[in-house]
Amino acid sequence: MEGTKKTMTKADLIDEVSRAVEMSRKDSEVIVETIFESVVKALRGADKIEIRGFGSFRTRERRSRVGRNPKTGARVDVPPKRVPYFKPSKELKDLINATPAVAPAAAKV
Repeated sequence: MEGTKKTMTKADLIDEVSRAVEMSRKDSEVIVETIFESVVKALRGADKIEIRGFGSFRTRERRSRVGRNPKTGARVDVPPKRVPYFKPSKELKDLINATPAVAPAAAKV
């Protein structure tokens, strides 16, 4: 399966939660949606979210700048904005870079 790339969707994540905790898909959907809503709410409030062993979410400030419209080449003022930023933990980096035989066992911890 090496070399094959797959995208996990929110529906896939809901199915994984449903199987892992042996509950209905509808209940699992509520759990996943609640987690996502909580993350968004915290980031909107400029809070930092830290999940030990996984990583942290925070927002970063982007300064205003002058950009270009790629179609017309016209100058465009881009206003300042906050963007979400994720920093993986050392444990997550280690799990991702572990050999395939070690990673599944370590992920169940």
